Amino acid sequence: MPDTAASDGSVHYPAPAWHVGGGRILQPTGRPLVMGILNLTPDSFHPDSRVTDPQQVTAAGLAMVEAGADLLDLGAESSRPGSEPVGAVQERARLLPSLRELRRHTDVPISIDTVRAETARAALGEGADAINDISAATHDAGMLPLIAQQRCGVVLMHMQGTPRTMQKDPRYNDVVAEVAAYLGQRIAAATAAGIAPEAIAVDPGLGFGKRLAHNLALLGALDRLGAGQPILLGASRKGFIADLTNAPVAERLAGSLAALAAAFAAGVAIVRVHDVAPSLQFLTTLAGIAGVQE
Repeated sequence: MPDTAASDGSVHYPAPAWHVGGGRILQPTGRPLVMGILNLTPDSFHPDSRVTDPQQVTAAGLAMVEAGADLLDLGAESSRPGSEPVGAVQERARLLPSLRELRRHTDVPISIDTVRAETARAALGEGADAINDISAATHDAGMLPLIAQQRCGVVLMHMQGTPRTMQKDPRYNDVVAEVAAYLGQRIAAATAAGIAPEAIAVDPGLGFGKRLAHNLALLGALDRLGAGQPILLGASRKGFIADLTNAPVAERLAGSLAALAAAFAAGVAIVRVHDVAPSLQFLTTLAGIAGVQE
């Protein structure tokens, strides 16, 4: 972890705050914030993360909150390698009833994983706090103006290609430099559109158009990727763990926790996880070992 010792000898976690909708300020204290994943799809790569009706979504979301999740992320279109888009109408039909029901039962911050401005607009109208856009707002020209108008949070992610094509033959000359430059460009585009810098988080996009070596290089250089913005890391149960260990999806928790160690060391602000309780226990223990103050 970066040196964050104060004059009194105390150690503080260095991640910047992320400002989301309704004036909420999400400030990591002691460890990264833990974002629980809720996939409102029948085909996301981790079967245990799939929840397909409002009652199931609400029960799963509340269980994550009870386990200590700081925020939740809902997505209604799979972005696994090779996946096909489902279309705006089906995306909203999956998403909005579940979001509406979940919001009735919790005020924990909720982000929406979508690349479509109209889906984002509808979700924000139902009480969502932020938009998590895997295209970094390049898929839909209306996304950045909408975020600026709504004054919500946004996550801008790096991806080479599209979910359908991204893993066919990804290539980089210098993956760390190229991902950092791309995220810097998208931050600049967002601020030029009128989005407050403190509302912008960035995601290096592990597994989105990256080979094993690319993912490992990014994990080793997380502190060089954010350009001062909060970094969100999504490493949970991803394929690079199988590339290293041959573990099937159901057996990748240990590898996921190893990636959280890299996130903690780099001062990542948010980790997006399938397994809230073990992730929180792992991060809290790391913080205790490091002597980080809450």
